[in-house]
Amino acid sequence: MCSGGVLSIHWRRASGDRAALARSIRGVRRTPISALACAALVLGAGAGPVYAGGRALSLEPLGRHAPARIAAHRGPSVSAVLLSLERSGSIPEAAHAQYYSAYVTAKHSLARLRGTRAVELGAVLSNVQMMASTGQLSASRLPAVFLTLERNTQWWTSEPLLSSSERLSFPSSKLVWEYYPGQGIEIQWLATFGRANGFFLSGHENANLRQLLGEAIPLASKRAGGIAWEYLFRFDGGVPPWTSGLSQGTGLQVLARAWQRFKEPVYLTAAQQALGVFQTPPAQGVRVGTAARAMYAEYTYAPRDRILNGFIQALVGLYDYAAITKDPLGLQLFEAGDAQARAEVPHFDTGAWSLYDQFGESNLNYHELLAEFLQHLCERTGKGLPFTPASSPPPPPATTTAPAPAGGTPGSGGAPAAVTTGATPLPPTSPAIAADLIYCTTAQRFSADLHTPPAIALLSKTLRGGSRAGVQVSLSKISTVGLTIRKGTRVVWTNRATVAAGKPKLLWVTPAAGGTFSVTLSAADLAGNFSTAIGTIVVTRH
Repeated sequence: MCSGGVLSIHWRRASGDRAALARSIRGVRRTPISALACAALVLGAGAGPVYAGGRALSLEPLGRHAPARIAAHRGPSVSAVLLSLERSGSIPEAAHAQYYSAYVTAKHSLARLRGTRAVELGAVLSNVQMMASTGQLSASRLPAVFLTLERNTQWWTSEPLLSSSERLSFPSSKLVWEYYPGQGIEIQWLATFGRANGFFLSGHENANLRQLLGEAIPLASKRAGGIAWEYLFRFDGGVPPWTSGLSQGTGLQVLARAWQRFKEPVYLTAAQQALGVFQTPPAQGVRVGTAARAMYAEYTYAPRDRILNGFIQALVGLYDYAAITKDPLGLQLFEAGDAQARAEVPHFDTGAWSLYDQFGESNLNYHELLAEFLQHLCERTGKGLPFTPASSPPPPPATTTAPAPAGGTPGSGGAPAAVTTGATPLPPTSPAIAADLIYCTTAQRFSADLHTPPAIALLSKTLRGGSRAGVQVSLSKISTVGLTIRKGTRVVWTNRATVAAGKPKLLWVTPAAGGTFSVTLSAADLAGNFSTAIGTIVVTRH
């Protein structure tokens, strides 16, 4: 385990939940990442890695997540689970001693803390207790669970308070952590794999790539007949442990790339076993059956939510895995998702902006990111399938030592254990899908949207006097709309709000005396494009 001080790298995110998006358009424009081909990581001069745009590759909440509560849990205690795992031979005695010591240390530290520090460490400890009481604290999860507990014990007893969504790294480690208020600091797997892709694409950071994957692979847990990198905190209604098609697809991509470069079986084995979640339905996996074939969910706990940017990046990861390894299973999984994506993508184009999911529009960062992910998929599918099955032998079977641990020394990952991919085989590969232009044209449209002013017009023509009336407008995309109402040359009312596309209404308390009023509308979209419109409203006497 690392000791001593902590290197804090300040990666900040713009507020991203729907409520915040409805209130503000303060999203920071994200540095383009096309040169990094999905890595979304750029290198800062002298200060270490700087994550492009903060939220460029970040999990997006579906809504507001409730603050964590420290609560007693029914079921086996953490101590009882650890003892049971040792007695069954699932973990060695030394590992039991170290995990138990970390747990006791965390509890004693919590008793001495107050305020924010107590809330954060308490939430992490509560999550560990909840997983134990519900039977989720399995041997393969112990390394990640207790690394998280130890890091939080270290941070909240000796390090500074953090700003919401701040990202950080610890000395001698390449993992990326993120502060989730009310849940402590947690491994941010999406950002971690994005960082690994950055090391790969730089072409001269092989040692860093090896180190990062050497840390990440032993922290994978057995899940869905294979392995997965799980999130161990409560998030937007989801309880730990859960995983994401977005982060898993990005991990799959960089593991395949590492195997291509180093030809070391451990990377291929991990990548093959990471396919399990794409074969398995929620809540263990992310595969959601559709009329076309399959969609890969952003969150294992929210299979009905269709978040397009995560789905597209998962397909990019599956494409690269299949192209590199020539694995028929990877090809089948890509084709299944590709068939659904081609049917799905047009429904996420409003004609002026992108939808984030089936509920609402993307914020600026996610709109730009989706355009880039679609362009990456366009470039790949434009070349056809990842490989031609008849002429390409499958990769070596995953019979080497598996990377997922069965428990061991905290921080080391313990002794590797064999993990099999026991998911149900998929049907034979379907015929090649024609290389149409859906991904390419949609990416181009979304890029053009960044430079196209919003279309706005006044719909209301007559309103009743002496009322809290709504001035209705038509609006092509989410924007901050300004309303100015004049009687002659005198301004009698102003209002401003960030509203979604459609036919929103802005409040006007109309004068009881009535009259004819001139209306000036302005609209500034998330990218800063600006437009105006004018009109007239007749207010009837109250």
